[in-house]
Amino acid sequence: MSGRDPGRQPKYQHIAAQLRAAIEAGEYGPGERLPGENDLMATHEVARMTARQALGVLQAEGIVEARKGAGVFVRDFKPVRRLGIERLAHARWGEGRSVWEADVAGRALVVDSVTVSEEEATAVVAGVLGLAEGERVCVRRRRYTLDGKPVLLSTSHLSADLVVGTPITQPDTGLGGVYARLEELGRKPVRFREEIRSRMPGADEADRLELPPGVPVMLVARTAFDADGVAVEVNEMVLDSSAYVLEYGFDA
Repeated sequence: MSGRDPGRQPKYQHIAAQLRAAIEAGEYGPGERLPGENDLMATHEVARMTARQALGVLQAEGIVEARKGAGVFVRDFKPVRRLGIERLAHARWGEGRSVWEADVAGRALVVDSVTVSEEEATAVVAGVLGLAEGERVCVRRRRYTLDGKPVLLSTSHLSADLVVGTPITQPDTGLGGVYARLEELGRKPVRFREEIRSRMPGADEADRLELPPGVPVMLVARTAFDADGVAVEVNEMVLDSSAYVLEYGFDA
């Protein structure tokens, strides 16, 4: 038995492509078990390692998850379509709505963990916010779950002097969230910049997001600017890459 077809893609990739197509066609629905290693070995006449690699490809893509002692199953989760522009419009948070509501279309989004602390700004955050070395920032850390599944870790940094004594320093910032409170302070965000990259998660991130092995995360670093072009917030987000589709619409 060979793990590669001469002149073609590796056999394990071919098997993974067939399984992926079957999932997309609905032959294997959410929560259903895929053929195991023994089944794939017999069907495709390949070695166990080849069958294992094929299933590993789908696990790394976040399409399936392995359950110890039970097999490999199609993930029972509908991806979140994150509307990168619409969600930050003033018409949303200015009317007291959460920016996160734009992403979930009525699904159950819950902030199941919130901590707020005052800390010394890192060099990177201080540089973006225009703070001097050693200045303090208000740090808001949240974990978001959707339909009971952790999907996002979010950490906001704001000048401690700017937000002292405001609801921004409390777990519940009120209707419209941080941006509505900044507007009340006369520092309304009027422009945003997002930088996106991806990497494998750290151990703590994988644990908090309950990620299967091999699933990367997307990092979204957003900076909010006021009318004078001064940065008022830096928000660092860690997203389960298999749970999100990032959508940006632009006028030509």
